Parts: sequence; C-alpha cells; structure tokens
Amino acid sequence: MSDTENSKTSRFSVVEIIEGFIEKIDHMRKTLVMVSLSSLILAPLAIGLSVYLISHPHFFYVMEEYDEFGLFLVVSLGVIIVVSSAWLALGIRQYIMLKSWSERHSNYLKKKEQVDNEISSGFGLDKDEQS
Repeated sequence: MSDTENSKTSRFSVVEIIEGFIEKIDHMRKTLVMVSLSSLILAPLAIGLSVYLISHPHFFYVMEEYDEFGLFLVVSLGVIIVVSSAWLALGIRQYIMLKSWSERHSNYLKKKEQVDNEISSGFGLDKDEQS
C-alpha cells in the first residue's frame, strides 16, 4: 500500500470517526430532550400536588393531630416543592440549550450535504450514480 492510499484511508477513517461521534451526540441529544420534556411535565405536577395537599383543609388537622407525621409531611412537601422547582428550571434551561444545538446540527448537515454534492458534481460522480 502506498503512502497516498494510506493517507486517504486514514483521512477517511478520521472522517468516519467524527461522523460516528456526531451521530452519538445526536442520539444523546434526543434522549436529553425526552428527559427535559419529562421535567416540564412531571415537575409542575409534583408542585401542584404538593400545593394542593398543603392548602387542603385537613392538612392542618393532620399536623396538629399527628405531631411527628405532620412534621415529616411538612418537611417532605417542602423538599418536593424545592426539588421540583429546581428540576423544572433545569429542564427549561436544558431544553433551550438542546434546541440551539439542534439548530446548529441541522445547519451542519445541510452544509455537509452541500459539500458532498459539490465534490460529487466536481468529479462527475453524480453521473455514475444515475447510469
């Protein structure tokens, strides 16, 4: 194998590695979008349920009647509200970041396709595919 063929092979393999890396990142992006969407759905649900329980008329009765359980319930609901609020804020932030990455990724794919077409037409490769 000559040096020219070896460099073409190594360059082609580097391009394949980069393409594979970008595909894996895109797959992870799709998974993270699902996670952020779940936070946009589940966090408000948890906050709403906690607020409903705190504002329920029997809540204060439970706090007075069952001392330790009432204290545990107040602390638990407070923690749920704080954690769910943070989860919601992070989910919104993550969704915005992933949306901008998605736009950049689609621009990359368009430019890649354009360059591939230019190279194919420059070397007459597109005529071979049609025959």
